[in-house]
Amino acid sequence: MDLALPDELSAFRDMLARFVDRELIPLETRLDEDGALPAAERAQVCEKAKQAGLWLLDLPQELGGAGLGALGMTLFWEEISRTTAVPARDQSIFGPAVGPILETLTGKLAEQYRDPTCRGEKTACFAQTEPDAGADPRSMRTRAVREGDDYVVNGVKRFITGADTADFAQVMVKTAGQGEGRDQITCLLIDMATEGVRIAAKHRTMMGDAPCEIVFENARVPVSNRVGEEGEGFKLAQRWINLGRLRHAARACGVARRCIEMTARYALERRTFGERLADRQAVQWALADSRTELHATQLMVRQAAWKIDQGEDIRLESYMLKLYGDEMGFRVADRCLQFHGGMGLTLDMPIQKLWRDQRSFMITEGPSEVMRMAIARQVLAESA
Repeated sequence: MDLALPDELSAFRDMLARFVDRELIPLETRLDEDGALPAAERAQVCEKAKQAGLWLLDLPQELGGAGLGALGMTLFWEEISRTTAVPARDQSIFGPAVGPILETLTGKLAEQYRDPTCRGEKTACFAQTEPDAGADPRSMRTRAVREGDDYVVNGVKRFITGADTADFAQVMVKTAGQGEGRDQITCLLIDMATEGVRIAAKHRTMMGDAPCEIVFENARVPVSNRVGEEGEGFKLAQRWINLGRLRHAARACGVARRCIEMTARYALERRTFGERLADRQAVQWALADSRTELHATQLMVRQAAWKIDQGEDIRLESYMLKLYGDEMGFRVADRCLQFHGGMGLTLDMPIQKLWRDQRSFMITEGPSEVMRMAIARQVLAESA
């Protein structure tokens, strides 16, 4: 593995960094209390992103995207995560979120769902988490029972980001397959306007967003809206989830970089008891630890992205990436907040938003405890 970036990716990273510094970070003072840009300014940023060639970066070229690989996407995720002007869970200012499941569609499903999403005419959400099945999808209770040419779907999905504005959902359900647990999970595309589908609640979070609860009550969905075969849903979701864990770690690198920079600058300026913070060992060691942990995470991200681009499996690495990356990002953000004192707590600075978002990622999309459990299972299996 060559750790040196190809020239084209190095140039891409530098261009993206300039875009973040010039176009996005100055907008942080314009965010509302939920961390969103005013509609007019958001539209302007979207247009600038298009003009800069930063549009639909991960979408394959045959679908109208830039076809950026995993390594290139980690550079993208890291750079845009240095600013709170890009919401932590919504990078749509750089183009519609399509995702690996929709990319696999062909024929009528592609015409009905994939292509309109690529053009920005439709939006989708991903619905897997349930009240009693978060990190353990085998406990899923949402059922799809086949009746002729339809599935009848009943169940509840919780903490679904963007469900209230989505045109359709990529829903993981249990079907009556031959296997157990994960082998019974199937993916259905369900229009949110379908009779029997409703938003039952919105949960306001400390991050400023409001994920939803979706209730399915005898919702009839055509069998033709199934993605793949029955029982293939978990495999489809796993591809999404593995990339998501890689994104977590890359994002944590961006957050850590911004926090280290802010802490170092503040430490050189701020004086307490007659000395600069930069001259105090506690601050020096915190900066040293932060920079070391950032470097380690960047190397983990680079290696995992390289493996994906080589067509290799990164399931084990994905657990370690999310565990170490999310916790590293929070530690660095917490140190940054602490050394800024009262100023770090104010909404005038981005630190508190970076801190809140990083803390949330240690829970969402797979908590740290579950990542440790999965890694330990692999370690024990190797020694059995």
